[in-house]
Amino acid sequence: MDFVSGNLKRIYVNFLLASFGSTLISMIYGIVDMAMVGWYEGPDATAALACFSPVWNVVYAIGLLTGIGGAVLFSNALGKDERENANGFFTLALMLTAVIIGAFWLVMIFFDAPILRLFGADDNLLPYARKYLLPLKFCLPVFTFNNLLACFIRNDGRPRLATAAVLAGGVFNVFGDWFFVFALNKGVMGAGIATGGGAFITLFVLLSHFFSKKNTLRLNKRFSFAKDSLRILSTGFSSFFIDIGMGIFTVLANNQIMKYLGTPELSIYAVIIQLFTFVQCCAYSVGQAAQPIMSVNFGAGRGDRVKRCLKYGFISALLFGVFWTALSLGIPTAFVRIFMQPTDEIIAKAPFAIRIYATSFILLSLNVASTYYFQSVLKRLDSFVVSILRGILVNGVLIFALPALFGGTAIWFVMPLTELLTFAYVLARIACAAQPAHRPAIF
Repeated sequence: MDFVSGNLKRIYVNFLLASFGSTLISMIYGIVDMAMVGWYEGPDATAALACFSPVWNVVYAIGLLTGIGGAVLFSNALGKDERENANGFFTLALMLTAVIIGAFWLVMIFFDAPILRLFGADDNLLPYARKYLLPLKFCLPVFTFNNLLACFIRNDGRPRLATAAVLAGGVFNVFGDWFFVFALNKGVMGAGIATGGGAFITLFVLLSHFFSKKNTLRLNKRFSFAKDSLRILSTGFSSFFIDIGMGIFTVLANNQIMKYLGTPELSIYAVIIQLFTFVQCCAYSVGQAAQPIMSVNFGAGRGDRVKRCLKYGFISALLFGVFWTALSLGIPTAFVRIFMQPTDEIIAKAPFAIRIYATSFILLSLNVASTYYFQSVLKRLDSFVVSILRGILVNGVLIFALPALFGGTAIWFVMPLTELLTFAYVLARIACAAQPAHRPAIF
């Protein structure tokens, strides 16, 4: 696939369809897990999965840290026709991933209860969260390596294989959830078993790339461990912090909701987390479709093609954001009914919370897409600032300030204000980048 001189729109659309396919299946994962558990166990189990969601944020974020960081540098090297250096980044990314996820894996194996309490689980919710985690303790690193490999395989010109891998795992997860949760009466633990099994299937499909004639990924020693590790981690940090920041914020929100509101509102927030994740995953699909194209063209000095690809990406992100916002405003209670058998109290409170929170979705899509652009053209500081602003700085302040000043329901306004303030920074950086500079014009 010729990123530098091929039909840019066709390449982007092909990558977007493949990336969105992966995203769609990932969304189905989340829907099925929470819906099956909510219908089998009730709203408390749904709330427990909200307490578990920061674990997923960390697991996936590590894969993005080394996967996106390494893949951007891999593609930039390809744009400069430096194949050996490109594969050096692939090799080093694998090594870094093994070290980082290995450390987190040990923490979750031996300290699961205090970690889950930190994430918001009380005495009532903790048993559900631990049952879900139990089968996943055996395979948490698999999820991280799936993220890493998908990033490099897309950059190696095979986005459809990455989609097929997620599809295969997703199909197993959907039927496995029904089989283990209901047919075998395993409840929330059954959902964990199905999710873990799906992850292994995804891994096996991804590994098939290395037996293909189209594979150009190789292990080598063409890297400087200290210098190139820093480059990978600094380049991938923004993608990492998008997920890790969401995990940190979820912990803060879980605790604030329990302090100012209660378990019914936490169950509603569990639904909102799913919606928020769906929108963020759609934005990921835009960024992951555009990133290989922008990275290679930036390395090749084709700023005109980077600019066009960015335009396609922002239009796609805007359409996704408008779609999810309209859907959330129009049928908020329908989402609640998907994930649980709601009480009358939950049905009464959910529409206000979901509608307010959903106003953040349009700008969320644009903000996430912008981080992939900044990464692709090695504007690490701008990417870092965007991820920090929306990941922990602005929302971290507001999650404490708004309920203290205006009451518990003000919690639902935190993310709309956060995305608005972050987008103001993105626009400011676009305006600055539009000025003449020594680098090729990007905007």
